[in-house]
Amino acid sequence: MPVVGRLLDAFNREYDDPTPGPDALAMRVGELVASGDSIVLLAGDGPDGLALLRFRPALWNSGLECYLAELYVVPEHRGHGLGRALMEAALRESRERGADTMDLGTSDDDVAARHLYESLGFTNRESGGEGAVMYVYEREL
Repeated sequence: MPVVGRLLDAFNREYDDPTPGPDALAMRVGELVASGDSIVLLAGDGPDGLALLRFRPALWNSGLECYLAELYVVPEHRGHGLGRALMEAALRESRERGADTMDLGTSDDDVAARHLYESLGFTNRESGGEGAVMYVYEREL
């Protein structure tokens, strides 16, 4: 998990978000993966990108929901299809594990990520893309 810790640490540092450091992140992701409800997908030779998926039981059916907790590609490798490859692998892996939905959050100004997600069929609108805008809220406890 050391490479995962380094990638996640770089992600947070790139956006000036706090980080506990690569070693702590590697340890925590290792715990999450060992629990069975999280997986990490890697892409590129470095590897140069990752997708971190978290699974939880669905409320409205007996399947699973998948939460895309993180998607990151190192800056110098963006624009070459790694993000799309990670997302396609994430969708495939989620279906294989029995998930019937995937949700994620991204910022309004991350136009490249929003474009990628929308090109893969994600929507932030109610009623299949034609209704009101849906919002994802977050709060520290």
